[in-house]
Amino acid sequence: MAQPAASPMPIARELVRLDARPAGKAAAIAEAGQLLAAAGCVDAGYAESMGRREQAANTFLGHGVAIPHGMGEDRGLVRRNGLAILQVRDGIEWNPGQIAHLVIGIAAASDEHIAILRRLTRLLNDPATLQRLFTTEDPEAIIAALGAEPAAAPPGVPANDLAERFDWVVDYPTGLHARPATRWVEAARATGCRIQVRHGEQAADAAALVGLLQLGLRAGDRVTVSAEGRDAAAALARMRAAITGLSAQEKADAALAAQRAAAPVRGWEPAGRLVSLPGIAASPGLAIGRVHVLADAEAAIPDTPLPLAEGGARLEAAIRATRAQLTALEDDTARRLGPGEAAIFRAHAGLLDDPDLITLTCQLMVEGHGLAWSWHQAVERVAGGLAALGNPVLAGRAADLRDVGRRVLGQIDPALAGGTLSDLPEGPVILVAEDLAPSDTAGLDPAKVVGLATAAGGPTSHTAILARTLGLPALVAGGRALLDLRPGTQAVLDGSAGLLHLDPGEADLAAARAWMEAQQEQRAREAARRAEPAVTRDGHRVEVAANINLPDQADFALAQGAEGVGLMRTEFLFLERGETPDEEDQHRIYRAMLEALQGRPLIVRALDIGGDKQVPHLRLPVEANPFLGVRGARLLLRRPDLLEPQLRALYRAAAGGGPLSIMFPMVTSVPEVIALRAACERIRAELGAPEVPVGIMVEVPAAAVQADALAKHVDFFSVGTNDLTQYVLAIDRQNPELAPEADSLHPAVLRLIAQTVEAATRHGRWVGVCGGLAGEPFGAALLAGLGVAELSMTPRDIPAVKSVLRGATLAGLRDLAARATACGTAAEVKALEPELLAMTRPAAQEAA
Repeated sequence: MAQPAASPMPIARELVRLDARPAGKAAAIAEAGQLLAAAGCVDAGYAESMGRREQAANTFLGHGVAIPHGMGEDRGLVRRNGLAILQVRDGIEWNPGQIAHLVIGIAAASDEHIAILRRLTRLLNDPATLQRLFTTEDPEAIIAALGAEPAAAPPGVPANDLAERFDWVVDYPTGLHARPATRWVEAARATGCRIQVRHGEQAADAAALVGLLQLGLRAGDRVTVSAEGRDAAAALARMRAAITGLSAQEKADAALAAQRAAAPVRGWEPAGRLVSLPGIAASPGLAIGRVHVLADAEAAIPDTPLPLAEGGARLEAAIRATRAQLTALEDDTARRLGPGEAAIFRAHAGLLDDPDLITLTCQLMVEGHGLAWSWHQAVERVAGGLAALGNPVLAGRAADLRDVGRRVLGQIDPALAGGTLSDLPEGPVILVAEDLAPSDTAGLDPAKVVGLATAAGGPTSHTAILARTLGLPALVAGGRALLDLRPGTQAVLDGSAGLLHLDPGEADLAAARAWMEAQQEQRAREAARRAEPAVTRDGHRVEVAANINLPDQADFALAQGAEGVGLMRTEFLFLERGETPDEEDQHRIYRAMLEALQGRPLIVRALDIGGDKQVPHLRLPVEANPFLGVRGARLLLRRPDLLEPQLRALYRAAAGGGPLSIMFPMVTSVPEVIALRAACERIRAELGAPEVPVGIMVEVPAAAVQADALAKHVDFFSVGTNDLTQYVLAIDRQNPELAPEADSLHPAVLRLIAQTVEAATRHGRWVGVCGGLAGEPFGAALLAGLGVAELSMTPRDIPAVKSVLRGATLAGLRDLAARATACGTAAEVKALEPELLAMTRPAAQEAA
């Protein structure tokens, strides 16, 4: 049975003491205890209990606020709930380096103080309001901020809505699931106002992902979106645009999903009668292997109290490290599996920002519980609330929340991370589990795990999506009977039919192998076509390479037809760990990448940190606008401790043989290039290493405009269309409201690329493109027409790009590119795409 929501504790006027002047922390605690006793809230011994609590755990919350309270075993001393508030304008030292201006003594017999703690926790994120409370001469201001009910709404506005509002009927066919909800959160936070979403009697903060998901919104539900704060009307208009702007994509995605679901899928038919466990088909294909049941290895969570300040600092560090992990996982998944699948982990990162999750953890710590225990309980309570809504999509999000929670728990204490994926048996394995976290699924090795079967979950879960992307046959919702299987049982998993066939005979295995071989032959024919070079019908060749991060991704890239690596993102080496990789670590990885490419070219981009890519353990200064701050080349030139070990590792790798090139990011001027090349030459000479080509990224308009001058000092250019688009159009590509307008097909972007190519050609240099535009068939065609010599992209995009280039002529592509740069808008450029299709269709028909 759900517990009733705690109401705010009453704050009596006589329990607020302005301009208190206690001699120190002990005196402040005693004074607060005396106030509570005088008001009849506690017995006299409660002040002593508050002192003992302070000896056991620090009650300083931060931002000038302390919350002394009694020991848990002394709750019997509480007669009625109450708060005593001391305003100490000059501040008192609570602990070394900690100054308290508000001392809030808490007397609570049970959990009635949760509401006030929730409000207080949110006040900690509002330093301006806190500063006013520290000096106000009006006790009612403190009472209103900490305990009063919200002010009455204007006439005509429902009491539970904010001042500005609009109604909307959910027209997303699958309701409000994690991906669009993440966009809502981003849009709400960008407004700077408080925005609320209400469905019936239930309301949620639009900036809190979990709260939005807990509304359980389905298609056809009516919601009221309201806002308050400065420019609330404008903020609400932007929020409305963000919400309704997602409708078309959500409908298109749902239509595509329905089309796929309706398509007949022919699975394998066993030769004989087998014992089969049914589930829901989640990822098509057939797998033969032995069952490995993944045990629930979650460790018992210790409840070890610690000082609140220390617990808060450790929680913040754990969340920060987890966010960096998720950024790395998103980046890696995007490169290997595509941006759609990677968006799963962007939504996961959004869960870490949910204020209710953090608040509940803080509340439990305030009650005297340990950090790990409090975090685990908070995650379980919120996840349990999602799972209890009866919505299968939201039940999947509960699994996501537990996945994120487990990651944070592992950062708090590595012994609590849980999981047994590191001890898989030898041979092909069909992995059976209650459920599987999306991050675990994304990291599975398909060479070992050939199929997945889960007792819980659904076909729309993130785990199922990733299984399909990885090409792993999978079934979900198979029930508890799966978990009772004998480990090592031989089985055939039919992901198309959603069946796990047990103990197949030799005839069944032979039939299954024959079916799988036929499928493999078909994939082999496709792979052979992917391996052909991208040569136009009139003989012009464009090199097609891959964007990857680590050596173990090279095989997949080569299998997709990559002719080398046009962009190795070395920041991934820094993002995935909690410390800076040293020279030896980097040398080993660069050398392994060269060996994996077997003589194919490798372009390594020097560390590109800053903007949206932050590495917590580097502790870089916080900048008001990091995209215009110390990032890329600017950071490298200021941090020789980062630049020089990387250059030494790269030149040592080059000395071992293999076509390696070095590329520097975010270059804006000739002096930067000269300084970077000087560092390269000095280190190369020290090591006696061979010379290697040195190039730069063209990501800012300054580099494109002065490409003629820069070309005298570099061996090649590589255009980063994502950042170049952002800077040319002055649009933050992470802004959900403006992101659709950040289109790399904008004529201004294409013209700067053309200008770069023209300047490079005059100096005998070549130009590549490693941004997102290179992986779009139409974009790639335009780039080739502009004279770009090399295109580097996500490996999965390679076959389609090669195909369109092979079907065109260079003359036709040049004409198309010239017409595109003469357009006035991105829409006009896109209108030319049918002409590309007409150009390549005869070649496709001839090949068929």
